[in-house]
Amino acid sequence: MKRRAWPWALAAGAICALSLAPFAWLVLTSFKSAGQVTAIPPVLWPGGGLELYRSALSRFGLMHFVLNSLLVAGGTTVISLTLGTGAAYALARLDLPGRPWLMGALLLVSMFPQISLAGPIWRMLQSAGLLNTHLGLIIPYVTLTLPLAVWILTSYFSELPRELEEAALLDGCGRLGALVRVVLPLAGPGMFTAAILVFIYAWNEFFFALLIMTRRSVQTLPVGIALFQGQYTMPWGEIAAASTVATVPLVLLVFLFQRRIVSGLSAGAIKG
Repeated sequence: MKRRAWPWALAAGAICALSLAPFAWLVLTSFKSAGQVTAIPPVLWPGGGLELYRSALSRFGLMHFVLNSLLVAGGTTVISLTLGTGAAYALARLDLPGRPWLMGALLLVSMFPQISLAGPIWRMLQSAGLLNTHLGLIIPYVTLTLPLAVWILTSYFSELPRELEEAALLDGCGRLGALVRVVLPLAGPGMFTAAILVFIYAWNEFFFALLIMTRRSVQTLPVGIALFQGQYTMPWGEIAAASTVATVPLVLLVFLFQRRIVSGLSAGAIKG
């Protein structure tokens, strides 16, 4: 059996290497000098240290875009989880009429192509005076991420034993008290999974950020990096450094908490 497993292991290793190669090249490029970035033939080993990172920070204001993304992604995550927790608990525990239809409607909303929503969302934000504001970007992000959060949390809440909540209700807790004191402490993996996925979506989203945020001062990291401009050529080195800053923290976060994420995603997948 072990001998038969070797071809599969080699194939998996080759696929992983091919998948990671562009990212590895991006990170290596971010540590090159400006001359090495455009050298022909390409220079494999970097020799520029933190030169490109300093340039991205001082010349292009990278940290400003990072702070904007943190504010938008963090706000989206907090609001989506707050609203999604209540909705998911109701769907998981209350005998709501048309529950399958509600879940189907959530799934349908999450499948809408962004381009079909762009016009109406832009007009509503313009009427409300929310263009070029962080709140104006958080609102559509919450709309798009809330179905995902509700689906994950509903599946996780459904797996928790009802007996604990019933005991809390008998002791005088209301539904809200049972949710806060009993359910949420047990729902850590599901909450964490939903939070990570919502945060990653809001951190990486480009289309609505480009559409809504036209002022440089409020743009998020993906849009800010895309609009890096040099005097005569594209600053590929600074773009590589900024892209590394945007990507590495998320990769490390997912790698460190992969077990919790898998646990939260797999909740409700097996019914016994």
